[in-house]
Amino acid sequence: MRTLYKIALLVMVAIMVVSCGTKPTTPATQQIATAAPATAAPATAAPATAAPVKPVTIHVLTMDQAGLKPAEIDQIVKDFEAQNPDIKVNMEYLGYDYVHDKITTGMAAKPPAYDAAMVDVIWPDEFIKANYLLDVTDRVTPDMKTNMFPASWNGVTRNGKVYGMPWLMDVKYFMYNKDILQKAGISAPPKTWEELVDQAKIIKQKGLAEYPIIWSWNQKEGVVCDFTVLLFGNGGAFLDANGKPAFNNAQGVQVLTWMKQTLDNKLSNPSSVSSDEGAVETDFLAGKSAFAVNWLFQYSDSNDATKSQIVGQAAFAPMPVFAAGAAASIKGSSVDGSSSFAIMATTPYPDQTWKFLTYLSSNAVQIKNSAEMLPVWQNDFQGDAMKTLLAASPTNLVTVPAFQAQFPFANERPTVAYYNEASAALQLAIQEALTGVKTPQAALDEAAATWVTLAAK
Repeated sequence: MRTLYKIALLVMVAIMVVSCGTKPTTPATQQIATAAPATAAPATAAPATAAPVKPVTIHVLTMDQAGLKPAEIDQIVKDFEAQNPDIKVNMEYLGYDYVHDKITTGMAAKPPAYDAAMVDVIWPDEFIKANYLLDVTDRVTPDMKTNMFPASWNGVTRNGKVYGMPWLMDVKYFMYNKDILQKAGISAPPKTWEELVDQAKIIKQKGLAEYPIIWSWNQKEGVVCDFTVLLFGNGGAFLDANGKPAFNNAQGVQVLTWMKQTLDNKLSNPSSVSSDEGAVETDFLAGKSAFAVNWLFQYSDSNDATKSQIVGQAAFAPMPVFAAGAAASIKGSSVDGSSSFAIMATTPYPDQTWKFLTYLSSNAVQIKNSAEMLPVWQNDFQGDAMKTLLAASPTNLVTVPAFQAQFPFANERPTVAYYNEASAALQLAIQEALTGVKTPQAALDEAAATWVTLAAK
């Protein structure tokens, strides 16, 4: 400032000297014009202001199959963003069978392609071993630990460490069409799979359904889920006490043989070998099948007149077991289809991502969306909270008791780091047996040998 003042003063003196002897010349006039801004600059300087902070954008991958539908999650995202304007959430939806590989390829990028992803109950061991998942143990609150179902933490907890936020607790349910059974003169749904065959024969003979049963037996994870239901319902298991494959023993071969026979006898729809759960729902909601095994979403959709031709006709029954299983005191069998959301270990935004995941799995949000998936909060199934849950959706009066009756019999698929490859081998074996390429025994033996090789790596 002082320097500028001196310069301006010297210029003014020079002008005065020149004006005493001669007229000012054009260059002198230009000099004054260029010097003036130097004195004006300090007056026009404005106080510095902070640049507006841009919202952080997090990318989240999930499935578009079981659980909430994309439109419902999108609404949850909008509500979250309205409350948290500093965080934007970019959701990506894929068919379930594509999510696993999308996670693995996404982790090759730095930063990762996704900040969080839906993780099926069968994937944590593999992902933890690969260092894909962030340890969130210290972020879990006492309220979460106490009030969420203990089983909901099983899929994300290893060696005392937590690697995700529980989101969905689901099992496969046995559903039937009440009207078809009534027209067939059948007074109650089957309690054993052998009874299912007998009832399907009656329904077929009376022309009420060409193929009374529909399954998700395509060469994807869905067929392993159905095989789990049937295997444990026959007294079988995937692994023995020593961790060796046991699904190719007598109980496993009996199950796969039975599956093949229902196709050969035209009781199970032949399209089952190429159907996923979505196709099962489509067939059942069209009134083409009397029996179906599927996730909870199918029941809600069955009562939606925009999607279903059987509104009010679908009903739950306890999942049947085989007669041999019932004789061995097996009371029920299903498969655990729970999933969580996990934060990717290399995300640059762990705090923002955790904030969104806790909102997504919050009690209030899950109650609001309980028509499609029931809450992971066990306190919602107790006392006055249960009244709130039952009143949250018209279908909850039916689905809540069904969940309470079925979930205690949910069986887990093996929790091993090589599960994805092991499942692929079993999917192939089942497909080969169902299509007659190999006998059930040969197909399962080959899959079991692959499991032994994978476990040894």
